[in-house]
Amino acid sequence: MGNRLLSLLGIARRAGKLCLGSDAVQETALKGGCPLILFASDLSPRTARTVLAAAAKGNVETATLRENMDEIGCAIGKRTGVIAVNDKGFAKKLLALNAED
Repeated sequence: MGNRLLSLLGIARRAGKLCLGSDAVQETALKGGCPLILFASDLSPRTARTVLAAAAKGNVETATLRENMDEIGCAIGKRTGVIAVNDKGFAKKLLALNAED
């Protein structure tokens, strides 16, 4: 499961459909520029709270992945705990893969 999700994240990154890092993601969420925000499993609660607040204001869906920052970093080439997915197709597929056990 995780391998497919991480592979898709890598593809989305190469396609330029991801926004990485809490500050950039918050800015994108507030502008309503993304359908989905993903959190790493080991993201700090403080960072999660600030991004969740921006997501709520921008009416953006959020999900927490089972993968941690290191695993995500290996998949996309940059270690990060917060990812905005800027494409509805990628967002839908990532949510479906994350829901699988």
